[in-house]
Amino acid sequence: MAKILVLAEKPSVGRELGRVLGANKKGNGCLIGSEYIVTWALGHLVTLAEPEHYGEEYKKWSFETLPMLPRPMDLKVIPETSKQFKRVKELLRSKEVEKIIVATDAGREGELVARWIIAKSGVKKPLLRLWISSQTDKAIRDGFRHLKDGRAYDALYRSAQSRAEADWLVGLNVTRALTCKFNAQLSAGRVQTPTLALIVDREKEIRRFRPKEFYRLRADLGVFTAAWDNGSGSGAIEDRETAEKLKRFILNREFTVTEAKTKVKETPSPPLFDLTELQKEANRRYRFSPKHTLDMTQRLYEQHKVLTYPRTDSKYLTSDIVPTLPERLKAAAAGEYRGIAGRILKSGGRIDPSCVNDGAVSDHHAIIPTEEAPNFLKMSEDEKKIYLLVVSRFLAVFFPKYRVRAVSVTFRCGDEWFKARGKAELEKGWRAVYDAEEEETDEQKLPDIKKGDTFTCKSVSLKTDRTKPPHRYTEASLLAAMENPSKYIEDKAMKEYIGGGLGTPATRADIIEKLYNAYYMENRDNVIFPTDKAMQLMDIVPPELKEPLLTAKWEKELEAIAAGKSNGESFLKDIRAYTVRLVDTVKNSAASYRPDNLTRTPCPECGKMMLEVNGKHGKILVCQDRECGYKKTVSRKTRVRCPECHKVMDMYGDGEKRTYICSCGFREKVDAFHKKRGESGGSKREVQSYLRRQRDDEQWNPLAQAMKDAMEKGGSKK
Repeated sequence: MAKILVLAEKPSVGRELGRVLGANKKGNGCLIGSEYIVTWALGHLVTLAEPEHYGEEYKKWSFETLPMLPRPMDLKVIPETSKQFKRVKELLRSKEVEKIIVATDAGREGELVARWIIAKSGVKKPLLRLWISSQTDKAIRDGFRHLKDGRAYDALYRSAQSRAEADWLVGLNVTRALTCKFNAQLSAGRVQTPTLALIVDREKEIRRFRPKEFYRLRADLGVFTAAWDNGSGSGAIEDRETAEKLKRFILNREFTVTEAKTKVKETPSPPLFDLTELQKEANRRYRFSPKHTLDMTQRLYEQHKVLTYPRTDSKYLTSDIVPTLPERLKAAAAGEYRGIAGRILKSGGRIDPSCVNDGAVSDHHAIIPTEEAPNFLKMSEDEKKIYLLVVSRFLAVFFPKYRVRAVSVTFRCGDEWFKARGKAELEKGWRAVYDAEEEETDEQKLPDIKKGDTFTCKSVSLKTDRTKPPHRYTEASLLAAMENPSKYIEDKAMKEYIGGGLGTPATRADIIEKLYNAYYMENRDNVIFPTDKAMQLMDIVPPELKEPLLTAKWEKELEAIAAGKSNGESFLKDIRAYTVRLVDTVKNSAASYRPDNLTRTPCPECGKMMLEVNGKHGKILVCQDRECGYKKTVSRKTRVRCPECHKVMDMYGDGEKRTYICSCGFREKVDAFHKKRGESGGSKREVQSYLRRQRDDEQWNPLAQAMKDAMEKGGSKK
């Protein structure tokens, strides 16, 4: 009997699909049922071939072989997962299989995962597409009842392939050119470089900044205070003498009300989460990295089945989701939000109509709870935090607007003007959801005031302040800048287009991780600092590669390809010409590069002095010679706090020599430290487990893998 092969992106998803489809018999890399065979990838099983695939000459990194412009661009099986590819290929080519259902993630990269596997297997069989936004049994069954013709997604595949090939051409060529020119491990790319430029430009602003003193003056009018106002709203007095003179002038003087305004202000609930907004909120509240938030959300989607598809750029729902909302509310009525969800259900609450917009949803709607009730006992603490973040935002859109009465009063004292502001809450509305976790900033309450009323100044406070430099980026504010970098683009047409920003919601977390892993930036107490390596890179990288405009142009072309308006050939032709210009720019550069983190520690492999870098997980010594590539961990960050100053400590050494060292001077062997406290001391295991999870959960990026392989193999320089 002929069967249908279902190709999932991950084993966990494959197992769930097999269970729902009745494919329960375990096979070699698959599950078998009477009608379906379910198999899976492990992320990407196939990627673009490395440069050396196209000829022996490319094994050496030299300007003589640049630019590299292979045509056509070949695919290769990823060695680490070749065993699973072989099994999937056997199933795809099996005579028993008459149809293929693509069940990888419903998005551009998910389409690429499946199509590359199918292309490399040399299979041409009827193709169907499963396109779902949640992993509940109901969603899976509905999806299989409404399968799409695979040909409807051919344009999406061409768009994904064009993006991958363009990133290969630009990324690998510029990386080799920079590395050969400056003999240092440097890399660049059309998303990571403009993202890094944002961080470096902000650092330059901060370093150029010179603070100025100014003064603020407030008059105590009895039961409330009023601030001096110069008409601009800033209330800043630039010199001390003027401020002191004003202070003496108004003391015990009469203030007359010239205007009293009362206005009811209504604030709607925050929009539902898309991935980027969820990552920003999790970083603000819990200091979770974007990658960690994505990992947690993906598990809540795939394993726990309590959240909808996470890799979305939409904050809206489609109208067909509205009838399912009562069931989702029932599922979300758990834990600390049980009472609030119950109140909404009892009142027959309706969602804010502004949250439903069919036209604003492309591939996937906003992230909301599914109809599956959560089992908190099976969730990690971080998974629970992310789930409750989504639930709170979801519940809030069923409440009315937050309403306050805002009062603004203008006073005159001689020729000077003052203002007092206050507000009174009229209706808590959606803020009732956040009562337990957020407190509104206290504002003074004003008495009933009308025009012509007078008050006497009882006392005056004069506060000295200083202008402050721009804030360095946190991961939350960096995500916001990546999401909307339009202020860095002068071209008006492109400025309007780049609403999608640098990268996509699904790739921004990986871009940030790459910048850490390449030692271009450091995270200190949730604040991002560029390294000297990054500062120098921005001086030597081709200027046009630093501009967000490049991504805007690319995404415009890729969207046209996905919409079937272009076949991608002209786009890649332009990319090849652009690559030639970039390589020439680097070749002809008169700039120089000199690392500032050179140590006196020789590399045990080649003898050259090592570089000390602050990696995301601790300090590392790295050989300065890219051909050597030797690395050694010096210290690892831990979650263990110092018993004396309570700061988080670093762990140095290996094995029995592992030692906790704190910046306050405290130090103690790890085993002794935990023995005193009756603990097992699992810090090393925790770090290893964390790193393993990072590797297992990482979304495979063809460019990243190709660059990694190239950097590791990179031959000798002529």
